[in-house]
Amino acid sequence: MVNVVKRIQEYNAGRDPQRLQMKYKNIRNDPFTFLRGTCHLFYERLPQSGVMRSAPPAWICGDLHLENFGSYKGDNRLAYFDLNDFDESVLAPVSWEMVRLLTSVLVAAHGAPESAADGRLMCRSLIDAYGAALVNGKPRWIERDLAHGMVGDLLSGLRGRQRAAYLDTRTVRKGKLRTLRVDDKKALPVSIKQRAKVTAFMKRFASEQANPDFYKVLDVARRIAGTGSLGVERYVILVQGKGSPDGNYLLDLKQALPSSLTPYLKVTQPKWKSQAQRVVTLQRRCQAVSMAFLQPVMLGKVSYVLRGLQPSEDRVTVLHARHTLDEIRQVMTVMGNLAAWAQLRSAGRQGSANADELIAFGTSKKWKKQLLDAALTCAAQVQKDWQTYSKAYDAGAFEL
Repeated sequence: MVNVVKRIQEYNAGRDPQRLQMKYKNIRNDPFTFLRGTCHLFYERLPQSGVMRSAPPAWICGDLHLENFGSYKGDNRLAYFDLNDFDESVLAPVSWEMVRLLTSVLVAAHGAPESAADGRLMCRSLIDAYGAALVNGKPRWIERDLAHGMVGDLLSGLRGRQRAAYLDTRTVRKGKLRTLRVDDKKALPVSIKQRAKVTAFMKRFASEQANPDFYKVLDVARRIAGTGSLGVERYVILVQGKGSPDGNYLLDLKQALPSSLTPYLKVTQPKWKSQAQRVVTLQRRCQAVSMAFLQPVMLGKVSYVLRGLQPSEDRVTVLHARHTLDEIRQVMTVMGNLAAWAQLRSAGRQGSANADELIAFGTSKKWKKQLLDAALTCAAQVQKDWQTYSKAYDAGAFEL
């Protein structure tokens, strides 16, 4: 029997106490946030029979849930909507990716308004779209000019975002100079030692770039973002960019840890130079176009992922009272497509099933019911584990 409290405490040991306390508080809020913040626990609980074992292997993001899809500006400066978190990425059965996504739909729908509460119907839309996209065998992407509904709104908002207005939300401007807004909501102050470490790294990094002045550091803060990764060493960096004050850029620098799926995998994994190389390589492989500045870097002996800062508000909030069931099912179709396209895009690479094998899997019908049944089992377990956690949290077991 899994000791939920002990597993969560062990997994998060050694993280930044201030942000870890935020994580513990957040995952107490509801089962969906708990699911997001306990990926390691989910895979420890995952059934290992039927389609969970027999599905073909593919490169998966590993932590696919409703809020790990979002809009971002690619390295070509165009707006995209795609899978956007690859911290947990590994080679695993395709069913692992899909059962976590379906479980997130069921758990979120359980606490959603009545109009969006038919989780099984949403899951069927998602499964059907995923299977059909595999059968088609051709990886595509969301057409920016043709996207509509919630996804279209996100892409339109990103395309229309003015840099100066966005910077105003994350920084404080004094004349021609900006500093990061340290508000204890999105950013926390850094120590003198942390500032010196990040600044020294960026100076070395800039010296190797075509335009070193672009990366001149103006300010550094500890970043508050995500749920599962809260407490991992992470910084937001304000750099000179194309010139102060309104040409500045925001970068995200995040420590890369081993995937929490690793202990439960039976598929042989490649050897990576660093955890950051794994994350970045697989993100580039699975996305149609990757986000700006994405690359693995080293600070001493520790690897980090450097990328352009992606605001949390660029994610679609699917289960909201204002959305109809038809609108939600439309988004489920998009997400099913994207999951399949990512797997097709990375097919036949370093042990992944090839496109023909993925097409054959999509053609079969028997896995659909198995996958939904597994997701229903997992969703019930998440609810139970959250209740166990909540009682322990309320009793003070997670006070630091």
